[in-house]
Amino acid sequence: MQQLLAQMTLEEKIGQMTQLNISVINTTGVQKDVVLDSAKAAALVREFHIGSFLNGEAVPAAQWVRYSAALQRIALRESRLRVPIIYGIDHMHGASYVAGTAIFPHNINLGASFNPELARQTARATVLESADLGHHWVFAPVLDLGVNAYWPRFYETYGEDPLVASRMGAAFVKELQNNTEIAPYKVAGSGKHFIGYSDPRNGWDRTNALIPDQRLQELFRPPFQAAIDAGLKSIMINSGEINGEPVHASKAVLTDLLRGQMGFKGVAVTDWEDIIRLVRIQKVAANEKEATWMAIDAGVDMAMTPYTTTFCRLVKELVQEGRLTQARIDLSAGRVLQMKDEIGLFENPMPRADRLSRVGDPALRAQAVAAARESVVLLKNDNNTLPLAPTRVKRLLVVGPSADSRANLSGGWTLAWQGRPEEAYPKDVPTLVEALRQEYPNARVETMPYRNAAGKLTLASISAAAKQADAIVLALGERPYTEGLGNTSDLTLPDDQQQLTLAAQASGKPTILLMIGGRPGIIRNVTAGTKTIIWAGLPGYGGGTALAEIISGKTNPSGKLPFTYPQFAGHISNYHHDNNENSLDLSDFGAGFEQRGAKYKSSMLTEFGEGLSYTTYSYASLTLSDSLLRSKSAKLRATVRVTNTGARAGQEAVLWFLTDEVGRITRPVRMLKHFEKQAFAAGQSRDMSFEIDPLRDLSYPDGQGRPQLEDGWYTLRVGSQTARFRYTAGPVASTTPAPTGATGAVRPASRPAEAVAPH
Repeated sequence: MQQLLAQMTLEEKIGQMTQLNISVINTTGVQKDVVLDSAKAAALVREFHIGSFLNGEAVPAAQWVRYSAALQRIALRESRLRVPIIYGIDHMHGASYVAGTAIFPHNINLGASFNPELARQTARATVLESADLGHHWVFAPVLDLGVNAYWPRFYETYGEDPLVASRMGAAFVKELQNNTEIAPYKVAGSGKHFIGYSDPRNGWDRTNALIPDQRLQELFRPPFQAAIDAGLKSIMINSGEINGEPVHASKAVLTDLLRGQMGFKGVAVTDWEDIIRLVRIQKVAANEKEATWMAIDAGVDMAMTPYTTTFCRLVKELVQEGRLTQARIDLSAGRVLQMKDEIGLFENPMPRADRLSRVGDPALRAQAVAAARESVVLLKNDNNTLPLAPTRVKRLLVVGPSADSRANLSGGWTLAWQGRPEEAYPKDVPTLVEALRQEYPNARVETMPYRNAAGKLTLASISAAAKQADAIVLALGERPYTEGLGNTSDLTLPDDQQQLTLAAQASGKPTILLMIGGRPGIIRNVTAGTKTIIWAGLPGYGGGTALAEIISGKTNPSGKLPFTYPQFAGHISNYHHDNNENSLDLSDFGAGFEQRGAKYKSSMLTEFGEGLSYTTYSYASLTLSDSLLRSKSAKLRATVRVTNTGARAGQEAVLWFLTDEVGRITRPVRMLKHFEKQAFAAGQSRDMSFEIDPLRDLSYPDGQGRPQLEDGWYTLRVGSQTARFRYTAGPVASTTPAPTGATGAVRPASRPAEAVAPH
């Protein structure tokens, strides 16, 4: 690529750094229309040497092939050096901008599965159904952490834990970029959104996050680092700010951290219009020219402008004025050319139409349904209300905004950015009520609107129908959204849905509450009267089937929450909080204050990693291979016996947590360090193990990313089992546990640790 770069003019190099939206080259100027205006496209390539275009909405695969072929022919014809364009697209949970494809659960659901294989399958389906169409650059996976439930892109994350996000993201990247079934094509991924985007202080999209350097390193860096280590070819930049500095203008983040510390060598692309945002919104630049200089100087390689060619003119002027060097332009243009070369665009630039039978492959759709089954979390099941066997049901009432909605099951980034109107979704995708009718063929499964034509609640009609039913399924939820259009100031379940729930509960019949949506709604006011609560998230096209099968008992639920479900609006606390966040010692205030303080012991409705099954599991005989680690190169092996003690088969995700009991920097009360999901037959036992590596599992980074490995005591937790051990790099006077904070007992090698209550 260096030889090609040496032949290019300055203008041609700048063109490689520019990405324009589909609306500037289609016939209508509207994003959804995938119909090329050849004259517009030719002029942009000829005059501005544009190297990349993006976007669109779901149209048939054959239409994408025609569009992509025409655009690429123009690029090769009008480009003096026959440099192909690279086309970017937001395939977020399957090939979501192609009609008729398999739409998998969103990332938050995949996180709930604790099964990285499902992330890999999502990536495979994405490329099998889109790579032939000229979709070279997939803007996925999202590697942000779901630590702020108000954030409207919460559902695009794998949850609040960095290890889960790391393993899921790495599995997605490896499959997306290394799949050989799409040969001769390859696809580039883009990790989003570097870095700290998902924890805005006020919860709204593209706003300021206040994140200390140490927290950024320990929690937000690992998923991106894992993806980079897996070969990630590009990253998309955080549109917001960290500690008051826009990330698009931060050399500390985009060069020192991303390039220097993390070793990233790929392409850094802006998000939508974010160089201009430095001027219009964030106001750190007086004009677009100054903003352009700041972004490129910080480390931006490509600008998603996305409507104008002003960027091309401004970059050229900055070079002519000496504010940007030719070497700096060569660096970014070279990275773009290198990415194009690595995915084989120079050898195979044109799409193909001879494998379109892959689009809509029933096997891929079946995988999407299977992923949905594993991604649903049973949170409450009093008196074993579920499963509701078909032989027990003669009449089932299904009500709520998500009862007969495909859009609500799928969420944003499905068919279009904000989803589409209900009638646009494929009719062969079953809604919840349709799936329940298939699952209960001999029962009367009915639904009714909970609002009439005038918009008023129909509670009287619903109450009457509920009294006639054997059970009521409350399909709550929210319409599709993403980014700023999904901003909210209140997570509380909407008042009309609360009234609907209370009306159903008043019937005295069992109620099954389904939470369908992209973030956890506050449901504390209605939980007491509900026998069963299911968190469904956004399970995609297979969601209706998966939920119906879980309700009937055909599928045994195995999902566990990948985030901490809040109990109160206004109080968000993640599972890896430190002791300061969830403690109140009233004795500090003297006598007379014992009755004050928090009314509730916990601010969380349901903890991270919790989820019920139709069977039960026991954990026993936790053993450690030693009670002392004497060097950072030593290893400690932990083993626990997990048994399915119930009467039916199931899957169990075994989660291993470690607590650093004392740290120079206040440590989390626990951190997930390993997880593994296995199938268990009824009565089956398995010995599950975890090898503890001190540098990987016991250290934590300082603000510069340097690992801190401190002598001290650690507590290991898995299921109901707890054990303590010690790490020290120096001489050991005694192995007797320090009394402060003692929660368990150290055991000799290969002897079982005492079982204690989980934290």
